Amino acid sequence: MTSDQSTISRRDHVAGPAGATRLFAAGSADLASHEAAFGPLPAMDLALLIDELLQSGLDGRGGAGFAAWQKLASVPAGGRRPVVVANGAEGEPLSQKDAALLHNAPHLVIDGILIAGRSLGARELHLYAGAKQLVPVARALEERREARIRLHEAPDTFISGEATAAISAISGGPAIPRDRTKRLSDSGLNGRPTLVHNVETLAHLALIARFGSTWFRGVGTGTAPGSRLITLSGNSAGPRVYEIPTGVHLTEILLSTGIELPSVRAALVGGYHGTWLAADQLDAPFSKEGLAPVGARTGAGIVMTLDSGSCGLAATADILAYLSGQSARQCGPCTNGLPAIARLFARLAYGDTNVKLPQEISRLAVLVTGRGSCAHPDGTARLASSALMAFAADVEAHLRGRCEALR
Repeated sequence: MTSDQSTISRRDHVAGPAGATRLFAAGSADLASHEAAFGPLPAMDLALLIDELLQSGLDGRGGAGFAAWQKLASVPAGGRRPVVVANGAEGEPLSQKDAALLHNAPHLVIDGILIAGRSLGARELHLYAGAKQLVPVARALEERREARIRLHEAPDTFISGEATAAISAISGGPAIPRDRTKRLSDSGLNGRPTLVHNVETLAHLALIARFGSTWFRGVGTGTAPGSRLITLSGNSAGPRVYEIPTGVHLTEILLSTGIELPSVRAALVGGYHGTWLAADQLDAPFSKEGLAPVGARTGAGIVMTLDSGSCGLAATADILAYLSGQSARQCGPCTNGLPAIARLFARLAYGDTNVKLPQEISRLAVLVTGRGSCAHPDGTARLASSALMAFAADVEAHLRGRCEALR
């Protein structure tokens, strides 16, 4: 591992950029500094861009992790003119990376939108994000009057960032998930072929278009190339955004950011729809392949540590209560299943010693998975199930009327 590969760079949401990195070049929030750091906007046709993305190995940074080249290639040629949507909505309470990127490097995201749009021949370009995040983007667009990108405010709800929810909101409807049987690349905004990418994915796309796939692979690993943004929180620390080489081990991330491993009881990886990992699982590489053996995934780049004096069951119960109230109420799993799981988990966490509780939580988690109108039930069930495994000793203790974390 080279010195460049081992660097973990911090970028706070409220602070300006503090040095040149791959996504956050110094002073890149204004156009002159941005162009000085990255050069002019490149022209690239669709076939070449798809090939560079394919060679780069870039996957989506919004949570689902689809290959960036595949999304671009799936937009049909001919027919109705396509639409490009940049999704910067972070309904996930633990995520700050997209906000940090839009505040520190809005021009890089704009570049990605323009390059993707021009390659597809799209005339309609949209950026969807929270109200505070739209402010620096609007300011950046004042410097680029030729960049005709429409801005749309995302509501502050958990499900507002789901791709079909974003399309619904942009079209004037509620920001809730819609029918999953139709691919957005075939029929998205107003029935037109639509490319939806997370804003971080588009920022990487802009850099790959400039510097190529070999440059992108200059950090990370062979199977997990490039860098990515993560939001780290927990252990009495507020959310902090870091840029890391993909594939670096979770333990190295924690140590490099000043967290002492003995103080970590567990970590929630992937956010509220993620997976709890026990302390002895934290040496896993932070990549799709690296996390798969421990049943986790990178998601939107979220790591929340739980300190040694905190109860994992109580933390999970509180998250489940929040998630059960954040559904779209469009289907049985959300309307009935998630509140039931949340209630049962709260009983387990806060004093009920009924030995059947873990079994019933597991049964309901299986029951709701794959049966919802969107992925919200699946992610919520994943969180509950992973907590029962990661905190198995705590479950046994709670059923005996004790809490191991609070001894």
